[in-house]
Amino acid sequence: MGIGLTSDQEAIRDGVAELCRQFPGEYWRALDREDAYPGEFVAALTEGGWLAALIPEEYGGMGLGLADAALILQEINHQGCNSGACHAQMYIMGTILRHGSEEQKRRFLPAIAAGELRLQAFGVTEPDAGSNTLALRTRADRRPDGGWLVNGQKIWTSRFAHSDLMLLLARTSTPAPGERRTGGLSTFLVDLREAGGAIDARPIRTLMNHATVELFIKDLALPADALVGEEGKGFAYILDGMNAERILIAAECVGDGHWFIERASAYARDRIVFDRPIGQNQGVQFPLARAHAAVSAAELMTWHAAALFEAGTPCGPEANMAKLLASEASWQAADACLNTHGGFGFAEEYDVERKFRENRLYISAPIHNNLILAYLGQHVLGMPKSY
Repeated sequence: MGIGLTSDQEAIRDGVAELCRQFPGEYWRALDREDAYPGEFVAALTEGGWLAALIPEEYGGMGLGLADAALILQEINHQGCNSGACHAQMYIMGTILRHGSEEQKRRFLPAIAAGELRLQAFGVTEPDAGSNTLALRTRADRRPDGGWLVNGQKIWTSRFAHSDLMLLLARTSTPAPGERRTGGLSTFLVDLREAGGAIDARPIRTLMNHATVELFIKDLALPADALVGEEGKGFAYILDGMNAERILIAAECVGDGHWFIERASAYARDRIVFDRPIGQNQGVQFPLARAHAAVSAAELMTWHAAALFEAGTPCGPEANMAKLLASEASWQAADACLNTHGGFGFAEEYDVERKFRENRLYISAPIHNNLILAYLGQHVLGMPKSY
């Protein structure tokens, strides 16, 4: 990696890399065949304190910044592992830290940091709303005792079966004519251990092993203190965390990109066809060189966005550009890596096809790159809204 790291960050990178080497390709291939969750890997990350990176020390965490959290996720993917199994805890955490009550923090954060609780599920997207979050229909209505009754449906809620807590976005009121549609949405911290049969989770088998489900919520009773922050401000809270999410996802893509390029370059040096290494052919060499340049540029944008975020400077354009550039650069690297390996790229034992499938997700999620382009066109370049 071409970025300059501090000695502390080098220690973080090296520590994560050492842990990841305990979970080689054979481990991930076995899980992929069974569509199984990497529980041992997530437990090891938790025991090492890496998933508590953003939790302040007073609550038992590492108290690190976003750049350090990004480095952790980047190195996980750089080592050939899959950070998608646990990354949600990183970007969900900001909602609790910035908007949760002191009682919520003291009740949940130390247990999350210690690995006694997992906060991995994020219930936002709905089948009929998709990326149009303001059109979601899941409702949370006040009960006479001050608590809430939730009914609705969510989709693409990953890691639900492996979480104790879920951050949920629901409508608590309907905006009156003329009022902004962003009002009336609220955020809840749901203790899934107490949900009982009120949530029916139905697995969705996908292109990659992503442990995702569709949720059908019927008469889910929540206590009054499940509300995070103020009623009606949930959409703002979710938006507040999206810059961090974009940066963290970008870092994961950068890690993937480095993995693809390093694997392909090594293979191109060693693979002999027609009495010479295939890396001597410009048709093999140049796509990898272009992919390396693209991933390196995306990495610089990612770290620039992280620096702005940590400084408290507005970074919406930079965070979105980091995700856009990194997801496209890593996919460019994935394609070049697969082509370099030829037929062996499709063979399970090389891990290329697994990483290829995992990486493709990030052009489409957690936000499609077309929506990022629309954001840049409208809010940065000042052009008319396109949708």
